[in-house]
Amino acid sequence: MNKKRSVLTTVAALLAVGTAACSQKEATPPATGTPEAGGAPATYTITALDYRYGDPPPSDGPGLKMINERFHIDYKITFVPNTAYDEKINATFASGDIPDMVGFMSTDLKNRYSKFAKQGAFLALDDYIKDYPSLKVVPDFVWDSMRVNGKIYAIPQYSPKYQTVTVIRKDWLDALGLKVPTNYEELKQVAIAFTKQDPDKNGKADTYGMAMGLDINPNYNQGPYWDPDAWYHKNAAGDFIPGIIGPGRKETVQMMADLYKEGAITKDYAVLNWADTNKEFYSGKAGIFIGTPRGMSQAYMDGLLKIHPNAQFVHLAPFTDAYGNSGLQSGVGYNGMVVLSAKLAKEPEKLKRIFELHEFGRKFYADADKNEKNADFDWWSGKVGTGYTMENGVPVNAKNFASDGLAPSTYFVDNASWAAKDTDVNYASTYQTKPLVDLVKGIEEMYKTTKLYANPINGLDSPADVAKGAELKKYVMNEQVKMIAGNRPVSDWDKLVQEYMDKGGADIVKEYNANIKNKDPKALFK
Repeated sequence: MNKKRSVLTTVAALLAVGTAACSQKEATPPATGTPEAGGAPATYTITALDYRYGDPPPSDGPGLKMINERFHIDYKITFVPNTAYDEKINATFASGDIPDMVGFMSTDLKNRYSKFAKQGAFLALDDYIKDYPSLKVVPDFVWDSMRVNGKIYAIPQYSPKYQTVTVIRKDWLDALGLKVPTNYEELKQVAIAFTKQDPDKNGKADTYGMAMGLDINPNYNQGPYWDPDAWYHKNAAGDFIPGIIGPGRKETVQMMADLYKEGAITKDYAVLNWADTNKEFYSGKAGIFIGTPRGMSQAYMDGLLKIHPNAQFVHLAPFTDAYGNSGLQSGVGYNGMVVLSAKLAKEPEKLKRIFELHEFGRKFYADADKNEKNADFDWWSGKVGTGYTMENGVPVNAKNFASDGLAPSTYFVDNASWAAKDTDVNYASTYQTKPLVDLVKGIEEMYKTTKLYANPINGLDSPADVAKGAELKKYVMNEQVKMIAGNRPVSDWDKLVQEYMDKGGADIVKEYNANIKNKDPKALFK
């Protein structure tokens, strides 16, 4: 791998001075900053680079103009489709001309982000956290994940600690007189029944149990004991090992191998992409899939309800594992990061303006404040009647909300409001169809009382993992795919574990465990 030249840039950002305040029809408070002699805030050019899933908004949309007026800036943000972002960001950093703000994916944490932070490309943020409300409420364990050589160089984007949970067609359970599963044997029997007993009662053999796709996704873990990404189990030396080679993973792989023999799992799962895996469930073929409070597809659910209007759903609670524990692995608590260029240390007033801009994008609104009566929310959402409408007391974005750039929220590098607690967010209220609303409500209620396991390697470094981890995981995954399909016996499990260790896994285990302070799995449930 070729060494990249230092990303430190010597190019100073252009400072453009505005001589008069912009006239505003709406009563929006002006941005603060160092005023000029006439009392008008200085106007700064702020550059940014970020990715978007789907088509990026236009470079001159109304929302962007609203941002420039409110914050007295010339905001030049470049959006790149997520599929082309790797190439774009590599070229940008190789050039040495780093934008003021850059969005990173969470997968960049232990490679690009860490690498460039060590080279001095980013501004250290430790001294600024106490000054901004949305930064002060970020949990310490999330900030710790951002540390490189002890310093914080990235602002995490909000994501709830919720993980996906197993979801089952309740109407199919009821039709066959089955109860909600509480362990993997019961789950397996439900999947087989969905395959062989005509749960939709149409007289055809056109249903099956568990929808699954490429890379054994979803993995249907019912707690950290079975989670392939959780470091929960220990080896004979008392060191944590990755879940993908743990005894819980063996249990689920064996279950999936049994289901594959019965035709109760997606036949071509090994090559099925994620979109098509979703279709297996939402087309009414499979009866077992996953759900989560945030990010469910209303359109997919509407499509299923057209096929099966009486469909109902139930989520599974965590299973009690062999150690007597019950809970789920906590999410990492963030989804992507935002870094600021190191050159901003020499431009304190511009930096202050950037923090004000960024802080506004992260502002949290309770449900009662999501309407035109709240001036900040109304502005952020593009104004009622233009960017959104109120329907049954809930704001609904205009169809061309993103494509036409109608709202300022579209243009923030970080537009995920940071809630002080995950339970402050009512995700159920964001959906329209009752079966989906009921499902999400149930999952949210479950999480209020569910213990979450803090993965002990979060925030820790392992050079071996950076160098070999992804390749090793892919190797193990491929071998497990063979086991499920019957091309390698599950009885080879211990051999597979040894293969992982011999190919570099032993170094990964050693490096992580050297820095894990709390080695009591039970104590890591909160």
